[in-house]
Amino acid sequence: MKKSVLVVDDEWRTREMLRMFLELEGFEVFEAEDGLDAIEKAQLYNPNVMILDVMMPRMDGITACKKLRAGEKTADLPIIMLSGKTQEQAIREGLEAGATAYMTKPMSHKELLGNIRAAINGDPVVVLL
Repeated sequence: MKKSVLVVDDEWRTREMLRMFLELEGFEVFEAEDGLDAIEKAQLYNPNVMILDVMMPRMDGITACKKLRAGEKTADLPIIMLSGKTQEQAIREGLEAGATAYMTKPMSHKELLGNIRAAINGDPVVVLL
C-alpha cells in the first residue's frame, strides 16, 4: 500500500511541484491550501505525513499544527513544516507548536524525501536545513 503525504501550501505552484516530485517517488499525495483545509483533510485522508507551510491565509501553519496536535486522530501525525521563514525564532516557534521537523525554502528534494521517509518510519529527522 502506498504511503500518503498531505501537502499544505497556499501557493498552487508549490503544491504542484511537491505533488509531481512525491508521486514520482511512489507516494499518494493529497493537497490543502491553508490551515483550515489541512485540518479537515488530515481527518478525511489520514495521511502518513504532512508537509505544512507556515505563512497562509485563513489559518497559518503554526495554529494548524497546534490544533492537529490537540486532535485525537492527528496528535501523532508527523508534520514537516516547510517555510520561507528562516529566523531562529520562527524555527523555534514551529517546533514548539509540535512540528516533527522544520525545513526552510528553498529545500533540497533529497533532504525533504529523507525527512519524509524518516518521519513515516519513526526515525530521527533533520530539524534544520
